[in-house]
Amino acid sequence: MKVEEKVKLYLDKIKSSDKKINAFLHLNPNALEEAKEIDKKKVNGRLYGHVFAIKSNINVKGLIANCASKTLENYKATYDATVIEKIKKEDGIIIGMTNMDEFACGSSGESSAFGPTNNPSASGKIPGGSSSGSAAAVAAGFCDIALGSDTGGSIRNPASHCGVIGVKPSYGLVSRYGLIDLAMSLDQIGPFAKTIDEASLVLDVIKGKDERDTTTFDSPTIKLSSPKQITLGILKVKGIDKNIQSLIDNKVLSVLKKLKWSSKEIEIKHIDLAIQTYYPIVYTEFFSATRRFDGRKYGAKIENSSGPEVLRRILGGSEVTKAEFKGAYYKKALQVKELIKEEFEKAFEKVDCIISPTVPSLPWNVGQGAKMKPEDIYAADALTIPANLAEICAISIPAGKLTSIPVGLQVMCAKGQESKMLSIAKEIANL
Repeated sequence: MKVEEKVKLYLDKIKSSDKKINAFLHLNPNALEEAKEIDKKKVNGRLYGHVFAIKSNINVKGLIANCASKTLENYKATYDATVIEKIKKEDGIIIGMTNMDEFACGSSGESSAFGPTNNPSASGKIPGGSSSGSAAAVAAGFCDIALGSDTGGSIRNPASHCGVIGVKPSYGLVSRYGLIDLAMSLDQIGPFAKTIDEASLVLDVIKGKDERDTTTFDSPTIKLSSPKQITLGILKVKGIDKNIQSLIDNKVLSVLKKLKWSSKEIEIKHIDLAIQTYYPIVYTEFFSATRRFDGRKYGAKIENSSGPEVLRRILGGSEVTKAEFKGAYYKKALQVKELIKEEFEKAFEKVDCIISPTVPSLPWNVGQGAKMKPEDIYAADALTIPANLAEICAISIPAGKLTSIPVGLQVMCAKGQESKMLSIAKEIANL
C-alpha cells in the first residue's frame, strides 16, 4: 500500500471516530501532499510507510503545538524538534498533534483545555496521562506510531491503561530539543507502538547525540536478540491493587517457567520517597520554564489562561523557590534523586532487569479526577517515577486485562541498556 493511501485511510478513520475519543487536537493539512512526495521517491527511508501522531508539546514546523492549553491555543511551531527532523528524514509522515494533560501536568488526560481524552480500550475510563492522546491514537488505530514525553510516567502510564507499548528511554538517549518541557532534569521523548519491533525501530531513528541538547549521548544501534539466562528483579512495593499484583505475579511465574529464567526480589531502599522527591523538582523546574509564557511573545499569560493543575504547580514552584528557602527543598530533592539513582545502579549489578506493574491501580471514570485529591492522582505514577529519577530506561507492555481493562507490566533496565530491555520485553510479550 502506498503511503498516500494509508494516510487517507487513517484520516477517514479519525474523522469518523475521533469525536468520541478526542485523541487529536490538530491534523496536518498537508499530510496527503507530503505522502505523495514520499511515494515519488526512488529510495525509501527506514520509516517509509509509518504514520506518526505527535504529542502537542513537541514542535512540528507549521503545526499547532499548544500543549493542550489556552495559553498557546493558536501557537504554530516555527521549527522542527530534533526527533521530528529525524522522522521526516527517514520518510515518516506526521498526521497530526495529539491531546494531552495541559502542559503535561497530569496523569489522566483530563486536564486538557480542549476536553478529556477517552480510553478507546476501556470505554468511559481515562486513558492515563499526560501523553493521553498519543496512547489513545495508537490504541484506536488512528496511526502506526505516536510520540509522547515522559517526565514521571507520562508515556508508560497511558500505555498501560490503553493496552499498547510505551517506551521511556534513558535520560539523554533522545534529544529534548524542540520539546516544550515540564521538568528538564527528567523529561524524555519516546514512542508508543503496537509492537516491540516498531518501537525499537523508531527509538533507533530518534536517539543520538545532539549538540542542541547537552544531556544527549551516543549509543550503539538498538538490536533485538533472544536473551538467555536472564535474572528478573522483582520489585515489591506497597499500595498496589491486589488484583493487578496477582496478574503481574502470574505473568512472571509464566515467564520463569517457559523461558527458564530466574528471579530475585529487589529492594530499593528510598523508593517510598520517589513521589516526595519528584514533585519539588517538577514544581521548581516547571515554574522556571513557564516564566517565558508572560503574554508578550507566546500567546496569553499562563497564570490568566491555564487550568487548576497548572496553577497548582506554578504556585508550588513559586513557594519552593522563594528566597528564604534558598533552594533548600529543590537541592534536597536532587540529593535524594541521586540516592535512588545509586540504589538502582547497585540493583542492576545483581539482576538484568526490574519488573513491576506499570500503574498501581485501574483507570478511573472520565470526570472523576475533578473530585479526587491531588495526592491520590499523583499516586498513579508511584511505580513509574523512580525510573525518571534514576535516569534509566523503562517500558510498559500489555500484561493482560482485569474486567476488560488493560493492565501493563513495566520492565526497567540500566541506563543505556535499551537493546537488552526491549529484547527482554519482547520475549515476555510473545508468551
